[in-house]
Amino acid sequence: MMSRNNYPMSLRSLSSRSSLIDRIIRVDHAGELGANRIYQGQLFVLGKSSVGPVIKEMYDQEKAHLKKFESLIPRYRVRPTALLPFWNVAGLALGVGSALFGKKAAMACTVAVESVISEHYNSQIRELIEHDPAEYAELLQTLTKFRDEEIEHHDIGLAHEAEQL
Repeated sequence: MMSRNNYPMSLRSLSSRSSLIDRIIRVDHAGELGANRIYQGQLFVLGKSSVGPVIKEMYDQEKAHLKKFESLIPRYRVRPTALLPFWNVAGLALGVGSALFGKKAAMACTVAVESVISEHYNSQIRELIEHDPAEYAELLQTLTKFRDEEIEHHDIGLAHEAEQL
């Protein structure tokens, strides 16, 4: 692999790149699994309510996010986090728990989670741009799309009375 100045990339550069990609994919995969479980839990409780279709739509987008990260794991040879069982249970518990308090609580949970996730994606996007935007173009495109959808989920939560709890 050649660097921009046409000298072979150092092992340190390759290691740094690999470490960055590993960290981003591992963390985002775990986060998207957690988000899937949150929406799954909310849908279980509120699926037949007026907000059910809204939760289903957000859940469907989150399933696409998870599927994408699941495809990136073998492609980049990333080891998933050992905490996946925790995220599985914690996400479902948060989704069911928030929904048991009603629509507004479920939407408040959505706003809080999506706010953190969108900021997290923003940090990763900045980091990749600082390293080499051309090299990371595909991952940047994915993260930007997902960040925009997370912001949309945040705004949907606000529109469904998340702040009127």
